[in-house]
This record gives sequence, C-alpha cells and structure tokens, in this order.
Amino acid sequence: MYEPSVTQRAVARLNRRREARERRRFALERELYVRSPRLKELDLALRGTMAEMALLATGGKPVDPNGPEIAAIREKNQALQGERTALLRELGVDPEDLEDTPACPLCGDAGWKDMKMCSCLKNLCAEEQMKSLTALLGLTDEQSFGKLRLDVYSDKPWNGKMSPRAQMGQVVNVCAGFARQFPNYPLKNLLLSGGTGLGKTFLSGCIAREVSDRGYSVVYDTAINLFAAFETRRFTRDADEERQARDGARRYLGCDLLILDDLGSEFTTPLAQASLYEVVNSRLQADRRTIISTNLSREQIAERYTPQLASRLTGMYRMLVFYGDDLRLRPGM
Repeated sequence: MYEPSVTQRAVARLNRRREARERRRFALERELYVRSPRLKELDLALRGTMAEMALLATGGKPVDPNGPEIAAIREKNQALQGERTALLRELGVDPEDLEDTPACPLCGDAGWKDMKMCSCLKNLCAEEQMKSLTALLGLTDEQSFGKLRLDVYSDKPWNGKMSPRAQMGQVVNVCAGFARQFPNYPLKNLLLSGGTGLGKTFLSGCIAREVSDRGYSVVYDTAINLFAAFETRRFTRDADEERQARDGARRYLGCDLLILDDLGSEFTTPLAQASLYEVVNSRLQADRRTIISTNLSREQIAERYTPQLASRLTGMYRMLVFYGDDLRLRPGM
C-alpha cells in the first residue's frame, strides 16, 4: 500500500498522460479534416450508421441480429471504414493514430482493474515514491549496493573486535540480502545501531532504493516526525489536521517497509513510548518489515524504553552494529 500522497501524484500523472494523448489525437483529426473534407464526411457517416443501429435496438420491436436491416447497416459501415482507411493511408497516416486506444490494455488507463491497482499505476507509484525517497534521503546514483565501498572502513582491529571493514562486510551482506529477497529474507526486521557517520543512513538508502524498485511501498521518516504525527492525532481538535494526522499514522502502519531513522533523538515521554510501541507491535503482528536506525546500544535501549518495547526492539529485530571512525571526518569523504 503506497502513501496516499504518492498514489495521488501517480494518478494525476496517469490522467495527464491520457489527456495529452487525447489532445494529440484531436489535433491530428482537426488537421486532417482541413486537408481532406471527405474524411470528416466519412466520420460523420460512420457515426450515422451507429445511430441507425441504436435506433433499431430501441425501436420497441424485436430485431433479428442476422436480419436484412442489420446486415444493410453493417455492410454500409464496412464500406465507409474501407474508404476511410484507404484515404488515411493516402494522407500518410496510420488509421490507429486516430483511434482512442488506451496505453494500458489491462485497465483501459483507469489505473485499477477488479478493485486492484493495475501494473501501469504501480509503476508510476514506484517512480513517485522514489522521488520522495530521493528527496528525503538525498539519494544519488552512487547510493546502491553495487557501488558501496568497504575500503573506506579501517581494516585494523577495533577495541578487541574484528576490524570495522570486516564488520561492515557482514552488515552489508545482511542488508543486501534483506533488500534483494524482500519480503522473504529470514531476518524480518533490522535494528541498525552505532554512532554517527558510519553508514547507517547510506545503507538505509540502498535498501529503500532496491525495495522500491521491486514495486513495494517504502516509507522513510525520522522518529521525531513519527512522534509528532501521533501526538497531533491524539490532541488536535481541528478536523483537517486530525484527518491528516490519521493518514500520517496509517502510512507508518500500512507500508510494506518502514525505515525509521534516528531513534533515540526524541524526548522520551509516555506518549512517545506508546506511539513507538503501537508502530512496532502493530507491524510485528501484521508481519510487515521495519528497519530502525539508532545511536543507542542494546543496553541504552533497555534503559530508555519500557520493558515491553525494549524486548521487541532487541528480541524481534536483528541488531546490526556499526563501529569505527566517523567517515565524514576522513579526508576526501
């Protein structure tokens, strides 16, 4: 399920495409009528045969579909179509260029078929979603698993642990598997933990790009924005704000993948705890995938949040630990 704003933009693009195609067809028709008045006569005559057919059908008496009246109209219609086709070819025009043929044969450019979103609208939603993610995450062409560089991480042991480069090799393998096998990767939810400047947001962007390109709905946002949406939903008395807040809350709960950034930067209030618990628990129950990034360690999560929430974050999420020097402080980075 894509965000309402994403779907609205995609539907608007679908409508604009349909309208542009109709304008082109109409302009071509007007041009050809000027070049060949006979074409306009033929089109009017063809419409007349359709009107004759409709008049017979609604005339109040039974009509034999194989009878002479219908046969005469059909013969007349076919003769007119043959002359029209020949005339268009003389004018150097493909007859199909004047047909009102939808770009998508599956849904007729409606965007929906049998109450389900058609693939043509899904593709537009994916494009609009990627625009949003690009703006939020600052995505570039370099932000993909294929262009990720591990050599920017130190290959020296770190505080008695394996080197940051070796550690990141394992982290990247998990993240790439999660994205490329989404939503069927064995690890359903990820908790990216570590200091600033170690690549958490970069990897989140790589995952977002991969999952979005595969046609799934992705919502990326900060923890602070999430808590603000839930706070507005609870306390506002303005009808429009309340509706927007409800939509905002639903986007966190209903998307295929939620990427929540910077957990731990918020003020820890009872409402914030309750909001986070609602999102985490609801998505676990609905078997929807979530990635959370934080500067907090496992111990700090246990100290900061309620036991129920901490147990879900540390027990139901695979924690991937980032460590090493802040890459942004390295020369050339």
